Amino acid sequence: MTGRIALEGLEFHAFHGVYPHERESGNWFEVDISVETDLAKAAQTDDLSQAVNYETLFRIVKDEMEKPSHLLESIAGKIIDTIFQQLPSVTEVSLKISKVNPPIGGKCKRASVEVSKSRK
Repeated sequence: MTGRIALEGLEFHAFHGVYPHERESGNWFEVDISVETDLAKAAQTDDLSQAVNYETLFRIVKDEMEKPSHLLESIAGKIIDTIFQQLPSVTEVSLKISKVNPPIGGKCKRASVEVSKSRK
């Protein structure tokens, strides 16, 4: 039995961006992430060690959000690579990272990058 585990609406104040003022004062970012995995053992045993732990997913995202990067694409790639390294039961990751009020010279609620990757 496969399924998806998701964390939605994660919020971080971080120092990502191309412009110096973004890297100095920071900005707010929102992250939605879901992973596909086999849920059968967790469903059968009711044992956390047989499941993808939400806290582990959060820690992976948080750790990467704390490292300044220029591009959202770069952050997304690093998060996905770390998930595949640390969580061998995960077969696919879908991730959306949004920068709130991006500095584009006009009104914009958020700029987002959405990526998905399957384990090969």
